[in-house]
Amino acid sequence: MRFSRELFSLLLLRLGVIIVISALWQGLAWVIASPDFPSLFAVINSVQFHLNEGEMVTNILITLRRVLLSFIIAMLLGGIIGIMMGVNARINKLSDSLLIIMLNIPALVTILLCYIWFGLVESAAIAAVVINKIPTVVVMIREGARAVDKDLLAVAKIYQLSASKTFFNVFLPQLYPFIIASARSGLSLIWKIVLVVELLGRSDGVGFALNTLFQFFDIAGILAYTLVFVVIILLIEALIFKPFDKLVARGTRFD
Repeated sequence: MRFSRELFSLLLLRLGVIIVISALWQGLAWVIASPDFPSLFAVINSVQFHLNEGEMVTNILITLRRVLLSFIIAMLLGGIIGIMMGVNARINKLSDSLLIIMLNIPALVTILLCYIWFGLVESAAIAAVVINKIPTVVVMIREGARAVDKDLLAVAKIYQLSASKTFFNVFLPQLYPFIIASARSGLSLIWKIVLVVELLGRSDGVGFALNTLFQFFDIAGILAYTLVFVVIILLIEALIFKPFDKLVARGTRFD
């Protein structure tokens, strides 16, 4: 019952925020009265048009596939590298300078180089996104590996737990808050990079559609695609990240 009240209060609060933002948007559109700032109603009509008459659904599914694939690869590789750097001081010293360099290389440079080296192919697009995301995952997971409670690992050793049980039951659960943080930030970063990748070198996806709409100065269409994609990301947050976050909170509470 308490959970239901908390969920209802959260939904009510978010609904209120959405209503306020929508009212401000519509009010500003009326005041400005310019085609460069379409009203919320115009954007909603554009969403309906592109869903029914255009290729919005196809483009969004293509982009989501790229986002999901890039996200999984970046999280796996970044997690492995981050753990290795966090638990091994020698590996950390050898890799730290390279990590700093990778963190500061602009995403646009990586995208252009991947397209030049590998061609305008799907693998080059995915590689560009993964390369841009891995360093941020490594940084967060490395800090989590450094913060692991050594006393718990010592207890696991005393009880002669196997290496796999120690890793999955003692070490990895302590990394969950860092993993969820890197996943959240990673999702927000990856879909933005994917749009740039699609705009520069793909003939489908949301990025390509936005580039086409830009050429026709269809601002309502641009905002329509943005609105739909933001709604999808919010659904992913509510249906995946929030429940996992609550599960982690219950599992790491020591009161």
